[in-house]
Amino acid sequence: MSDKLKQLHPYERAVLPLVHNTSKSELVKTSGLKDVEVMRALEWLENKKLISSQKKNTFLVQLSPSGITYARDCLPERKLLSMLPAKFDDIKKNVSSEELNAALGVLRSLSAIEMKKTPKGLFIELKPQGHALNAKKTDEELFLQQQFPFEKDTLKETSQKTLNSLIKRGIVAIHEEKEIIVQRTSLGDALAKELSKNSHANILGRLTSQIITSGEWKKSEFRSYDVKVNVPPVWNGRKHMVTQAVEYIKRIWIELGFKEMSGRMIETAFWDLDALFVPQDHPARDMQDTFYVASPPGTLPPLAKKVKAVHETGADTGSKGWGKGWSEDEAKQLMLRTHTTVLSAQTIAKLKQSDLPAKFFAVGKVFRNEVLDWKHLFEFYQVEGIVVDPHANLQHLKGYLKEFYKKMGYPDVRIRPAHFPYTEPSCEVEVFHPVKKEWMELGGAGIFRPEVVIPLLGKDVPVLAWGLGLDRIISSRYALTDIRDLYNNDVKMLREAELWVK
Repeated sequence: MSDKLKQLHPYERAVLPLVHNTSKSELVKTSGLKDVEVMRALEWLENKKLISSQKKNTFLVQLSPSGITYARDCLPERKLLSMLPAKFDDIKKNVSSEELNAALGVLRSLSAIEMKKTPKGLFIELKPQGHALNAKKTDEELFLQQQFPFEKDTLKETSQKTLNSLIKRGIVAIHEEKEIIVQRTSLGDALAKELSKNSHANILGRLTSQIITSGEWKKSEFRSYDVKVNVPPVWNGRKHMVTQAVEYIKRIWIELGFKEMSGRMIETAFWDLDALFVPQDHPARDMQDTFYVASPPGTLPPLAKKVKAVHETGADTGSKGWGKGWSEDEAKQLMLRTHTTVLSAQTIAKLKQSDLPAKFFAVGKVFRNEVLDWKHLFEFYQVEGIVVDPHANLQHLKGYLKEFYKKMGYPDVRIRPAHFPYTEPSCEVEVFHPVKKEWMELGGAGIFRPEVVIPLLGKDVPVLAWGLGLDRIISSRYALTDIRDLYNNDVKMLREAELWVK
């Protein structure tokens, strides 16, 4: 006996000889197995390339409950014909209103009846076409004489109109039946032939104490197991790739000694822009860049007076400010936050001198009024971080950024000069993509200006800060050419994507 035969499960041995261009339902009838047992056997046999299968959709014409009654007795129009001529009131006593309306509609369409008003009431009489119908069966009656159910494809084209009429009347219906048709492969044929020669072989699937003590094992064959056989993939529940990345990044910063910041997605322009020394006529405040909330306006904190003074004159920061008036109404406007740096400003405002040095991070969604395309989203994640330390400097900033990207799988990091309204010096962060062999810009960083720190903290202390893009990193990790694919919820992609492990 071959190893292939020994590897077959009892279900497989019962089903394989019966397979010959056979449907699953037929195998259930002939094998004596349950539906689920046959289904398992077919899956296993197909994995072993002993059978092939294809799905077949069959459309069956079936009688409805009323159709069963009409096929057994007669159609409403035939019942009405047999009663004519007759008074309309008498007909209504013997025929339901639903059947009467249906019968009248059919017979009128065939010009078989006419309604006549007489002194004795309304009568329904037969016309010549009606007398002719009494002598023969209608197309609908002939249709209902067939054996139901039957496959729609076997219906002649000339009967299609009759079918549509009966469907419309609710007498018949089309039912789609999905079936699996299986056929043995050449390997399956050979094994089925061998199986027929060894049909009486006692192949055991497991060894028990009873088999050992009885000595049955001496005259039995034991089923062997092929550990290399292909099996269908099992798709367990898993986290979305973006969620995995967010959790991984949070773990990086926590391991580096940072505390997490959190806050609202709807903020005032004061915290999102004014507290960061962004002038009130800055282009970023325009409607085309920012999602504003129509009403109501927000409220300003007490330190708004200090921020106002810095904007207008520079106050005690050593700056001249922006040299123009500062509007409270502009600062009170509510908006979807445009960056997570708003969390940094709020966190600094809560710090006391005794809290220093301090390190904070955030991974959160931000919103920009962008045109949606392959590389732009209007809702995306940003990685935020600040280090508030009297001894911090630019070299420390570079060290934090390089360490973060190293843990993200990018050992080569490049810092290039840039300009942002609230940091000086400012820089852009680029990493070298090991596959594409090119530099990729991923965010901005710098040291907060005194105009930002002094109103919030009350003292000019170096604050290292960065805001880094996350979606571009994730797209690169999964080789996505369209950033929108991150959120398309393509089930196939989500199932097959590698886990976020760096």
